[in-house]
Amino acid sequence: MTETEPQKRTLPLLGGMTVLDLSLLLPGPMAAWHLAELGARVIKVEPPQGDDAARMGVRRAGDATSFFYRSINGRKEIHRIDLKSEEGRAWFEARLREADAVIEGFRPGVLERLGLGFEAMRRLNPRIVLVSISGYGQDGPMAQAAGHDINYLALAGVLHQTGTAGGPPAQCNLQIADLLGGALHAALATVAAVHAARRDGVGAHVDLSMTEASWAHLVFPLAQALVEGRSEPRGEGLLTGGVPCYGVYETADGRHLAVGALEEKFWVRLCEAIGRPDLVPFHRAVGEEGVKAKAELAAVLRTRTRDEWAAFFAPHDCCVTPVLAPEETLEHPLFRERKALKAAEEGGPWPRSPLRVRRG
Repeated sequence: MTETEPQKRTLPLLGGMTVLDLSLLLPGPMAAWHLAELGARVIKVEPPQGDDAARMGVRRAGDATSFFYRSINGRKEIHRIDLKSEEGRAWFEARLREADAVIEGFRPGVLERLGLGFEAMRRLNPRIVLVSISGYGQDGPMAQAAGHDINYLALAGVLHQTGTAGGPPAQCNLQIADLLGGALHAALATVAAVHAARRDGVGAHVDLSMTEASWAHLVFPLAQALVEGRSEPRGEGLLTGGVPCYGVYETADGRHLAVGALEEKFWVRLCEAIGRPDLVPFHRAVGEEGVKAKAELAAVLRTRTRDEWAAFFAPHDCCVTPVLAPEETLEHPLFRERKALKAAEEGGPWPRSPLRVRRG
Protein backbone atom coordinates (compact mmCIF):
# COMPACT_ATOMS: atom_id res chain seq x y z
CA MET A 1 0.00 0.00 0.00
CA THR A 2 1.39 3.39 -0.94
CA GLU A 3 1.19 6.44 1.28
CA THR A 4 -1.34 8.07 -1.02
CA GLU A 5 -3.87 5.24 -1.05
CA PRO A 6 -5.51 5.96 2.34
CA GLN A 7 -5.69 9.63 1.41
CA LYS A 8 -7.56 8.82 -1.78
CA ARG A 9 -10.20 6.95 0.17
CA THR A 10 -10.79 9.91 2.47
CA LEU A 11 -11.20 12.61 -0.17
CA PRO A 12 -14.44 14.52 0.49
CA LEU A 13 -17.39 13.32 -1.55
CA LEU A 14 -17.86 16.61 -3.35
CA GLY A 15 -14.21 17.51 -3.66
CA GLY A 16 -13.70 19.26 -7.00
CA MET A 17 -17.19 20.81 -7.08
CA THR A 18 -17.44 24.60 -6.97
CA VAL A 19 -20.68 26.30 -5.99
CA LEU A 20 -21.47 30.02 -6.13
CA ASP A 21 -23.91 30.85 -3.36
CA LEU A 22 -25.88 34.01 -4.14
CA SER A 23 -28.53 33.27 -1.52
CA LEU A 24 -29.20 35.07 1.75
CA LEU A 25 -30.79 34.32 5.11
CA LEU A 26 -31.52 30.60 5.65
CA PRO A 27 -32.69 28.20 2.88
CA GLY A 28 -29.97 28.73 0.26
CA PRO A 29 -27.11 29.27 2.70
CA MET A 30 -28.10 26.09 4.56
CA ALA A 31 -28.19 24.17 1.27
CA ALA A 32 -24.69 25.44 0.51
CA TRP A 33 -23.63 24.48 4.07
CA HIS A 34 -24.59 20.87 3.34
CA LEU A 35 -22.53 20.96 0.14
CA ALA A 36 -19.56 22.53 1.91
CA GLU A 37 -19.72 19.92 4.66
CA LEU A 38 -19.45 17.27 1.96
CA GLY A 39 -16.35 18.91 0.53
CA ALA A 40 -17.55 21.32 -2.14
CA ARG A 41 -15.85 24.67 -2.54
CA VAL A 42 -18.54 27.26 -1.81
CA ILE A 43 -18.06 30.90 -2.72
CA LYS A 44 -20.73 33.00 -1.02
CA VAL A 45 -21.46 36.20 -2.91
CA GLU A 46 -23.20 38.83 -0.76
CA PRO A 47 -24.35 42.36 -1.65
CA PRO A 48 -22.20 45.26 -0.39
CA GLN A 49 -24.33 45.58 2.76
CA GLY A 50 -23.88 41.87 3.55
CA ASP A 51 -26.40 39.20 4.50
CA ASP A 52 -29.18 40.26 6.92
CA ALA A 53 -28.70 36.91 8.65
CA ALA A 54 -25.50 38.31 10.14
CA ARG A 55 -27.66 40.66 12.18
CA MET A 56 -30.24 38.07 13.30
CA GLY A 57 -30.22 35.99 16.45
CA VAL A 58 -27.78 35.66 19.31
CA ARG A 59 -24.12 36.69 19.19
CA ARG A 60 -21.18 35.54 21.22
CA ALA A 61 -19.32 38.17 23.19
CA GLY A 62 -16.98 40.07 20.87
CA ASP A 63 -18.59 38.77 17.65
CA ALA A 64 -19.79 41.32 15.13
CA THR A 65 -22.12 38.82 13.46
CA SER A 66 -24.74 36.40 14.69
CA PHE A 67 -23.77 32.94 15.83
CA PHE A 68 -26.00 31.08 13.39
CA TYR A 69 -24.72 33.10 10.42
CA ARG A 70 -21.10 32.35 11.34
CA SER A 71 -21.93 28.69 11.85
CA ILE A 72 -23.63 27.95 8.53
CA ASN A 73 -21.25 30.11 6.50
CA GLY A 74 -17.99 29.35 8.26
CA ARG A 75 -16.65 26.98 5.59
CA LYS A 76 -17.43 29.32 2.71
CA GLU A 77 -15.35 31.95 0.96
CA ILE A 78 -17.35 35.12 1.49
CA HIS A 79 -17.16 38.10 -0.86
CA ARG A 80 -19.25 41.27 -0.89
CA ILE A 81 -19.83 42.19 -4.51
CA ASP A 82 -22.08 44.73 -6.24
CA LEU A 83 -23.47 42.71 -9.13
CA LYS A 84 -25.02 45.88 -10.57
CA SER A 85 -21.57 47.34 -11.23
CA GLU A 86 -19.39 46.46 -14.22
CA GLU A 87 -16.54 45.48 -11.94
CA GLY A 88 -18.75 43.25 -9.81
CA ARG A 89 -20.35 41.66 -12.85
CA ALA A 90 -16.91 40.90 -14.35
CA TRP A 91 -15.75 39.37 -11.06
CA PHE A 92 -18.80 37.11 -10.91
CA GLU A 93 -18.62 36.06 -14.55
CA ALA A 94 -14.97 35.05 -14.17
CA ARG A 95 -15.92 32.65 -11.38
CA LEU A 96 -19.04 31.49 -13.17
CA ARG A 97 -16.93 30.16 -16.03
CA GLU A 98 -15.18 27.76 -13.63
CA ALA A 99 -18.12 26.89 -11.38
CA ASP A 100 -20.38 23.85 -11.39
CA ALA A 101 -23.47 25.39 -9.84
CA VAL A 102 -25.12 28.58 -8.64
CA ILE A 103 -27.66 28.70 -5.81
CA GLU A 104 -29.92 31.75 -5.59
CA GLY A 105 -33.03 32.79 -3.68
CA PHE A 106 -34.09 36.05 -5.28
CA ARG A 107 -37.63 36.70 -6.42
CA PRO A 108 -38.17 35.36 -9.95
CA GLY A 109 -36.84 37.75 -12.57
CA VAL A 110 -34.18 39.48 -10.46
CA LEU A 111 -31.24 37.65 -12.06
CA GLU A 112 -32.60 38.37 -15.52
CA ARG A 113 -32.78 42.09 -14.71
CA LEU A 114 -29.14 41.91 -13.65
CA GLY A 115 -28.27 40.27 -16.96
CA LEU A 116 -27.39 37.07 -15.13
CA GLY A 117 -30.33 34.80 -15.89
CA PHE A 118 -29.90 31.17 -16.82
CA GLU A 119 -29.52 31.83 -20.55
CA ALA A 120 -26.82 34.42 -19.88
CA MET A 121 -25.06 32.02 -17.51
CA ARG A 122 -25.09 29.11 -19.91
CA ARG A 123 -23.53 31.26 -22.66
CA LEU A 124 -20.54 31.64 -20.35
CA ASN A 125 -20.63 28.08 -19.05
CA PRO A 126 -22.81 25.54 -20.93
CA ARG A 127 -22.57 23.06 -18.06
CA ILE A 128 -23.65 25.45 -15.33
CA VAL A 129 -26.44 24.38 -12.97
CA LEU A 130 -28.65 27.14 -11.59
CA VAL A 131 -30.78 26.24 -8.56
CA SER A 132 -33.46 28.87 -7.95
CA ILE A 133 -35.16 28.67 -4.55
CA SER A 134 -38.40 30.59 -4.18
CA GLY A 135 -41.53 30.49 -2.08
CA TYR A 136 -44.00 29.72 -4.82
CA GLY A 137 -42.02 28.86 -7.97
CA GLN A 138 -40.54 30.73 -10.92
CA ASP A 139 -43.93 31.01 -12.63
CA GLY A 140 -47.57 30.67 -11.75
CA PRO A 141 -50.04 33.02 -10.03
CA MET A 142 -47.91 33.64 -6.92
CA ALA A 143 -44.42 33.82 -8.39
CA GLN A 144 -43.94 37.43 -7.26
CA ALA A 145 -45.65 37.12 -3.87
CA ALA A 146 -43.62 37.68 -0.72
CA GLY A 147 -43.59 35.04 1.99
CA HIS A 148 -41.74 33.23 4.73
CA ASP A 149 -41.76 29.76 6.24
CA ILE A 150 -45.09 30.24 8.00
CA ASN A 151 -46.78 31.35 4.76
CA TYR A 152 -45.45 28.44 2.73
CA LEU A 153 -46.55 25.93 5.38
CA ALA A 154 -49.98 27.55 5.55
CA LEU A 155 -50.58 27.18 1.82
CA ALA A 156 -49.09 23.67 1.73
CA GLY A 157 -51.59 22.36 4.30
CA VAL A 158 -48.85 21.62 6.82
CA LEU A 159 -49.76 24.33 9.32
CA HIS A 160 -53.37 23.14 9.33
CA GLN A 161 -52.22 19.76 10.63
CA THR A 162 -49.83 21.05 13.30
CA GLY A 163 -51.16 21.46 16.85
CA THR A 164 -53.37 19.77 19.39
CA ALA A 165 -56.98 18.71 19.03
CA GLY A 166 -59.34 21.63 19.45
CA GLY A 167 -56.52 24.15 19.41
CA PRO A 168 -55.23 26.58 16.77
CA PRO A 169 -52.46 25.75 14.29
CA ALA A 170 -49.10 25.66 16.07
CA GLN A 171 -45.89 27.18 14.77
CA CYS A 172 -42.79 24.99 14.83
CA ASN A 173 -39.30 26.31 15.62
CA LEU A 174 -37.89 24.00 12.97
CA GLN A 175 -38.40 25.93 9.73
CA ILE A 176 -39.90 23.06 7.75
CA ALA A 177 -40.44 24.87 4.45
CA ASP A 178 -37.13 26.73 4.58
CA LEU A 179 -35.04 23.71 5.55
CA LEU A 180 -36.86 20.59 4.33
CA GLY A 181 -38.56 22.31 1.43
CA GLY A 182 -35.73 24.65 0.54
CA ALA A 183 -32.30 23.71 1.85
CA LEU A 184 -32.37 19.91 1.54
CA HIS A 185 -34.10 19.90 -1.83
CA ALA A 186 -31.68 22.51 -3.15
CA ALA A 187 -28.67 20.49 -2.02
CA LEU A 188 -30.13 17.33 -3.57
CA ALA A 189 -30.96 19.13 -6.80
CA THR A 190 -27.47 20.62 -7.02
CA VAL A 191 -25.73 17.28 -6.67
CA ALA A 192 -28.10 15.54 -9.11
CA ALA A 193 -27.95 18.26 -11.77
CA VAL A 194 -24.16 18.64 -11.54
CA HIS A 195 -23.82 14.87 -11.93
CA ALA A 196 -25.97 15.00 -15.08
CA ALA A 197 -24.07 18.02 -16.43
CA ARG A 198 -20.74 16.24 -16.02
CA ARG A 199 -22.17 13.17 -17.71
CA ASP A 200 -23.92 14.91 -20.61
CA GLY A 201 -22.19 18.29 -20.84
CA VAL A 202 -25.53 20.07 -20.46
CA GLY A 203 -26.44 22.38 -17.60
CA ALA A 204 -29.84 22.82 -15.99
CA HIS A 205 -32.09 25.37 -14.31
CA VAL A 206 -33.83 23.93 -11.25
CA ASP A 207 -37.07 25.67 -10.23
CA LEU A 208 -37.60 24.86 -6.54
CA SER A 209 -40.78 26.03 -4.81
CA MET A 210 -40.52 25.67 -1.03
CA THR A 211 -44.30 25.50 -0.80
CA GLU A 212 -44.56 22.66 -3.31
CA ALA A 213 -41.66 20.80 -1.72
CA SER A 214 -43.33 20.98 1.70
CA TRP A 215 -46.69 19.99 0.22
CA ALA A 216 -45.18 16.94 -1.49
CA HIS A 217 -44.08 15.63 1.92
CA LEU A 218 -47.51 15.92 3.53
CA VAL A 219 -47.78 12.19 2.94
CA PHE A 220 -50.58 10.91 5.18
CA PRO A 221 -52.96 13.90 5.04
CA LEU A 222 -52.60 14.19 1.26
CA ALA A 223 -53.22 10.47 0.81
CA GLN A 224 -56.45 10.77 2.78
CA ALA A 225 -57.47 13.91 0.89
CA LEU A 226 -56.87 12.22 -2.46
CA VAL A 227 -58.70 9.02 -1.53
CA GLU A 228 -61.48 10.29 0.72
CA GLY A 229 -61.64 13.98 -0.11
CA ARG A 230 -60.88 14.99 3.47
CA SER A 231 -58.12 15.03 6.09
CA GLU A 232 -58.22 14.25 9.80
CA PRO A 233 -58.87 17.25 12.04
CA ARG A 234 -55.78 18.68 13.70
CA GLY A 235 -54.56 16.49 16.56
CA GLU A 236 -56.89 13.62 15.76
CA GLY A 237 -54.92 11.58 13.23
CA LEU A 238 -52.93 8.41 13.72
CA LEU A 239 -49.65 10.35 14.00
CA THR A 240 -50.93 13.57 15.54
CA GLY A 241 -52.32 12.44 18.88
CA GLY A 242 -55.56 10.72 17.91
CA VAL A 243 -54.69 7.29 19.33
CA PRO A 244 -53.25 6.16 22.69
CA CYS A 245 -50.08 4.56 21.32
CA TYR A 246 -48.65 7.64 19.60
CA GLY A 247 -48.55 10.96 21.38
CA VAL A 248 -47.08 13.28 23.98
CA TYR A 249 -47.80 12.73 27.67
CA GLU A 250 -47.11 14.95 30.66
CA THR A 251 -45.05 13.72 33.61
CA ALA A 252 -45.13 14.57 37.33
CA ASP A 253 -42.70 17.48 36.95
CA GLY A 254 -44.58 19.14 34.13
CA ARG A 255 -42.21 17.76 31.49
CA HIS A 256 -43.20 15.32 28.75
CA LEU A 257 -42.61 11.90 27.22
CA ALA A 258 -42.97 11.01 23.55
CA VAL A 259 -44.76 7.68 23.17
CA GLY A 260 -44.25 6.16 19.73
CA ALA A 261 -45.49 2.60 20.25
CA LEU A 262 -47.08 2.49 16.81
CA GLU A 263 -46.50 -1.22 16.22
CA GLU A 264 -48.45 -3.60 18.43
CA LYS A 265 -45.33 -5.31 19.83
CA PHE A 266 -44.07 -2.02 21.24
CA TRP A 267 -47.46 -1.17 22.74
CA VAL A 268 -47.66 -4.58 24.42
CA ARG A 269 -44.21 -4.08 25.96
CA LEU A 270 -45.14 -0.60 27.18
CA CYS A 271 -48.37 -1.76 28.80
CA GLU A 272 -46.68 -4.73 30.45
CA ALA A 273 -43.79 -2.57 31.68
CA ILE A 274 -46.10 -0.17 33.52
CA GLY A 275 -48.26 -3.00 34.87
CA ARG A 276 -51.29 -2.20 32.74
CA PRO A 277 -51.81 -5.17 30.41
CA ASP A 278 -55.51 -4.26 30.41
CA LEU A 279 -54.65 -1.39 28.04
CA VAL A 280 -53.25 -3.70 25.34
CA PRO A 281 -56.57 -4.02 23.42
CA PHE A 282 -56.74 -0.23 23.03
CA HIS A 283 -53.56 0.14 21.01
CA ARG A 284 -55.05 2.31 18.24
CA ALA A 285 -58.47 2.83 19.72
CA VAL A 286 -60.43 5.92 18.68
CA GLY A 287 -63.62 7.51 19.91
CA GLU A 288 -64.65 7.04 23.54
CA GLU A 289 -62.45 3.97 23.97
CA GLY A 290 -59.42 5.83 22.68
CA VAL A 291 -60.06 8.85 24.88
CA LYS A 292 -60.44 6.62 27.94
CA ALA A 293 -57.27 4.63 27.20
CA LYS A 294 -55.28 7.81 26.66
CA ALA A 295 -56.54 9.17 29.97
CA GLU A 296 -55.58 5.94 31.75
CA LEU A 297 -52.07 6.01 30.30
CA ALA A 298 -51.74 9.72 31.05
CA ALA A 299 -52.65 9.11 34.69
CA VAL A 300 -49.90 6.49 35.01
CA LEU A 301 -47.26 8.66 33.35
CA ARG A 302 -48.06 11.58 35.65
CA THR A 303 -46.90 9.54 38.65
CA ARG A 304 -43.14 9.97 37.95
CA THR A 305 -40.89 12.68 36.62
CA ARG A 306 -39.73 12.72 33.03
CA ASP A 307 -36.21 11.60 33.88
CA GLU A 308 -37.45 8.85 36.20
CA TRP A 309 -39.57 7.50 33.37
CA ALA A 310 -36.69 7.85 30.90
CA ALA A 311 -34.53 5.67 33.16
CA PHE A 312 -37.39 3.25 33.67
CA PHE A 313 -38.12 2.79 29.96
CA ALA A 314 -34.46 2.63 28.85
CA PRO A 315 -34.24 -1.19 29.11
CA HIS A 316 -37.70 -1.68 27.58
CA ASP A 317 -37.76 -1.63 23.79
CA CYS A 318 -41.06 0.21 23.43
CA CYS A 319 -40.37 3.57 21.74
CA VAL A 320 -40.73 5.92 24.70
CA THR A 321 -38.31 8.85 24.96
CA PRO A 322 -38.05 12.06 26.96
CA VAL A 323 -38.96 15.34 25.25
CA LEU A 324 -35.70 17.28 25.45
CA ALA A 325 -35.13 21.01 25.26
CA PRO A 326 -32.46 22.04 22.72
CA GLU A 327 -29.95 22.78 25.49
CA GLU A 328 -30.51 19.30 26.92
CA THR A 329 -29.65 17.66 23.61
CA LEU A 330 -26.12 19.07 23.93
CA GLU A 331 -25.51 16.75 26.89
CA HIS A 332 -27.41 13.70 25.70
CA PRO A 333 -25.25 10.59 25.08
CA LEU A 334 -26.74 10.11 21.60
CA PHE A 335 -25.18 13.32 20.34
CA ARG A 336 -22.09 13.33 22.56
CA GLU A 337 -20.94 9.78 21.87
CA ARG A 338 -21.52 10.10 18.13
CA LYS A 339 -19.64 13.42 18.19
CA ALA A 340 -22.51 15.13 16.42
CA LEU A 341 -21.24 18.52 17.55
CA LYS A 342 -18.02 19.86 16.07
CA ALA A 343 -15.28 20.78 18.51
CA ALA A 344 -13.88 24.31 18.55
CA GLU A 345 -10.78 23.25 16.62
CA GLU A 346 -13.05 21.95 13.85
CA GLY A 347 -14.92 25.22 13.51
CA GLY A 348 -17.52 24.43 16.15
CA PRO A 349 -19.44 24.27 18.24
CA TRP A 350 -22.04 23.53 15.56
CA PRO A 351 -23.61 20.30 14.27
CA ARG A 352 -21.47 18.47 11.78
CA SER A 353 -23.06 17.00 8.67
CA PRO A 354 -25.48 14.26 9.75
CA LEU A 355 -24.28 12.15 6.82
CA ARG A 356 -21.76 9.62 8.14
CA VAL A 357 -19.97 8.25 5.09
CA ARG A 358 -17.51 5.40 5.12
CA ARG A 359 -15.41 4.89 2.01
CA GLY A 360 -13.19 1.92 1.27
